[in-house]
Amino acid sequence: MTDQQGTSTPGRRLRTAELLAVGSELTAGETRDTNGGELARSLSLHGVAVRRITALPDDLALVRAQLREALDAVDLVVATGGLGPTPDDLTREAIAAAVGEEPAVDPELEAWLRALFARRGMALPEVNLKQAWLIPSARSIPNPNGTAPGWWVDRPDGRVAVLLPGPPRELRPMWHDWALPRLRGRGLGDGRVVRTLRTYGIGESHVAELLGETMLRAANPVVATYARADWLDVRISAVDETDTAGRVVRSATEILEEATSAVREILEGFVMAEGETTWADLVAEAAARAGVRFAVIEAGTHGALGALLAEVPALERETALGPQVARDVASWPVEAEAADAALAAGVEIGLALVAHTDGTKTLLRAAVADPAAGWTRVLDLRLFQHGAHGRFRAGVAAAAFLVEVLGAAR
Repeated sequence: MTDQQGTSTPGRRLRTAELLAVGSELTAGETRDTNGGELARSLSLHGVAVRRITALPDDLALVRAQLREALDAVDLVVATGGLGPTPDDLTREAIAAAVGEEPAVDPELEAWLRALFARRGMALPEVNLKQAWLIPSARSIPNPNGTAPGWWVDRPDGRVAVLLPGPPRELRPMWHDWALPRLRGRGLGDGRVVRTLRTYGIGESHVAELLGETMLRAANPVVATYARADWLDVRISAVDETDTAGRVVRSATEILEEATSAVREILEGFVMAEGETTWADLVAEAAARAGVRFAVIEAGTHGALGALLAEVPALERETALGPQVARDVASWPVEAEAADAALAAGVEIGLALVAHTDGTKTLLRAAVADPAAGWTRVLDLRLFQHGAHGRFRAGVAAAAFLVEVLGAAR
């Protein structure tokens, strides 16, 4: 599929955005829109103000009106979903009507689609031909994982609409590998530079108290906290500081580095990582530095720790036991279970975790053992979360404990 290089209007920075998720399955509650959060986070990191995230049913008049309104209000509109071949996939029709243009089959897109189906040993169904449509102001966005190309639509005033398919497996590479680099080339955001510090073991109110009102209310840099399921993020962003003549007095990078150093110093001992680092990343790094492999046995967590660390190369074996084992946390021999897990898997380190959750809290007991070296470390913890969230937090706490122990054991 050819990347059609349409012309775009220079000079308009894309500072504001609106996100539209199209599909009746979203408004009926059958599917959750996970794309909106990911795209909003990506745009925010580039200094774009996302004004609104809206879910819309498969209603042509409604989607057309929302697209027209968004294109009048913001610099960038990103719509996801509604690019399939069926009659209720109508995002193409809606944007065409919103900008007053007629869609037509693009020969190159048609050839690409026919070749794609031919490789599958199938003729192209006529219903799929609408996926080869383009309008004069659009160029296609290649889709390496599906049959629905996206659209990049340029408006005469420099505004841009980006249409992407709904399945995340298709959307993510199209956004990160194709659309986002071109948006950056057009002048995405306000020139803001951003860094995220991932903290653990401290509450949001305590972080706010330590950072202080002066830092949290400053206009440049902007320091803000975001509580996530497994982290408390502190995001620091900055823009160039200029004088009245528009000359740069201090660069955004300089301001960011200074603020980041200050936050790290204030939150010393709680900053675990930066950016999009995951617990799997931290555990993998700690195991690699220590030169060890490990095995996990967990009870009462529904496999939360194993799921969290599933992609860690050093994880040799993970065993999840039923909740009946976890009813009496204090009686389950985590020290012996950790050592046995390591010996059974033929690895250096064993981690045993048992957790029990009730209506108000989760009790956690964990052990990390190196039977060959003859040492064991034990963690006892009471978590204020309960239910499924409590089990997840127990897995996070055990991962943090493993990182701590492996770091100290090097």
